[in-house]
Amino acid sequence: MLGLIPKLPLYWSFRRFGWPKLYPFSVVISISFRCNSKCRTCDVWRKPNDDLSLEEWDQVFQKLGRTPVYMTFTGGEPFLRDDLDQMVISGYRHCRPEYITIPTNGLLPDRVLAQAENIVRTCERSQVGINLSLDGVGEVHDDIRGVPGNWERSMETWRRLKELQTRYSNLVLTVHTVISRFNIHLFEETYQGLQQLQPDSYITEVAEERVELDTVGWGITPLAEQYAPVADFLSDKAHRAHARGMARFTQAFRAQYYQLAKRTLLERTQVIDCYAGWASCQIGPNGDLWSCCIRAEGTGNLRDHDYDIAPIWFGEEMAKMRRSIANKECYCPMANASYANMLLHPPTLAKAALDVVR
Repeated sequence: MLGLIPKLPLYWSFRRFGWPKLYPFSVVISISFRCNSKCRTCDVWRKPNDDLSLEEWDQVFQKLGRTPVYMTFTGGEPFLRDDLDQMVISGYRHCRPEYITIPTNGLLPDRVLAQAENIVRTCERSQVGINLSLDGVGEVHDDIRGVPGNWERSMETWRRLKELQTRYSNLVLTVHTVISRFNIHLFEETYQGLQQLQPDSYITEVAEERVELDTVGWGITPLAEQYAPVADFLSDKAHRAHARGMARFTQAFRAQYYQLAKRTLLERTQVIDCYAGWASCQIGPNGDLWSCCIRAEGTGNLRDHDYDIAPIWFGEEMAKMRRSIANKECYCPMANASYANMLLHPPTLAKAALDVVR
């Protein structure tokens, strides 16, 4: 993280002038659309699959090299792939990211535990975050996720992950809630219930209509007026959280994110410049390269370029995408891209630093 700070002015220049040409420091890997949940906020489980093989991903990571600081392996449900651990380890060996994040619905306790242990044991120099997705407590969660018994299986997964954490200091356990029109009225109750799990970190993001998830037109996003008090509540909790060292900066950053998400929904525009397509990107399960998953517009496919990101990343189709984003033809509060954007926005960075000092 600290090594990234001196590079931030170079990304500002890349966005404004197109030089120097840089690779993204935040890369999201969508390993498959397959999912064993039937969420009311997502339709990805219905999408056809044409997943890159482990051997193909290995070539992608080898050619990407040691540029990503953050790597996220997502789905669908990532742990449905029985080679997920080998895929993450390949990314680690070739790219050596500081942070690896893997979300899960927790429906496969045995596989999650076996693969998570292999990952944290092998990727010893990376901080590995397992994010358990919980959109409510008990039956509320099961209803939103569309799987009876999901809560109970998630609790088993969580209990066993907590036990695993006692043996591996690089394992970080996070609870993640998607705030939608289906649960926003229960949010404080949900928050209090999930705090009983004692996660290392609790994060939320707003349910969005994404091309990737086939949810455009679903009306799943809560009204801005509904979300505003929730954002204030979460910012206050983040400010008050007891944390040390780097965790203090993370909490301060998170407090700023909730206010950014609130303003984005209220103002319906990019509140700060978006760096998706410059500092962050996403690779689809079939090798399509996207600026982000909200638009999920392929700018080229890695299979057509010998699994090398460079010809696409520095090509004309991505340049067109960048122009569209720079012209503010889209906006969203997506957490992954927003955190990269906030790092590259000096006023937000200064506010977070001031919060840490205070």
